[in-house]
Order: sequence, then structure tokens, then C-alpha cells
Amino acid sequence: MIIGVIIEAAVGLALIVLGLLLACRQRVSILHDYHYKNVKKKDIPAYARRMGCGLILIGAGVVVTGILNLLYSPYWWIPLVLGFVAGVVVMVAAQKKYNGSVMG
Repeated sequence: MIIGVIIEAAVGLALIVLGLLLACRQRVSILHDYHYKNVKKKDIPAYARRMGCGLILIGAGVVVTGILNLLYSPYWWIPLVLGFVAGVVVMVAAQKKYNGSVMG
């Protein structure tokens, strides 16, 4: 049980760090190049901020899931689903707006 919590915390924190690198430092090179190949140079800061926020939401959901698992809560899955869905919605919206398509 504790190993699962450690793995969840590590994965969640890794996603949060990657999201912060995207949102704050605008390191779009973290993403695969087809995700940002059609993004205009002037739109890169806004695109990176939104994609980073999406990753942070997913990572936060995973971290909270780990905490709830540590507390033996039967509702551990709620933050996982909410964080994942919210993060993906933000990222898909950013892809459609700035890249022109979700698939590249």
C-alpha cells in the first residue's frame, strides 16, 4: 500500500514539475513537436501556460489520490477522475485554439 502511495506521489509531482516548466518557463520542447508545430511564435506563451495548467491539474489529482489512499478513503478515485478530466479539457482546448487541431 505504501509503495503505491509513493508511486502516486512521485508521478503526480513529476507532472506538476513538468506543468510548471511549461507554464512558467515556456519550455514547449517538453511536448512532442507535432503538438506545437502550428502554434504562432506570439501565441507560445499563452499556449505553454494553458498546457502547463492542464498538466498541473492532472498531477494535483494524482497527488490528492495518493493522499486519500494513505488515509484509506473509499473516495480516492474522485480527485483522480476530476483532475484527469479537467486537465485534458484544458489541454484539448489549448490544442484546438493554438495548434488548429487536437491531432496535430
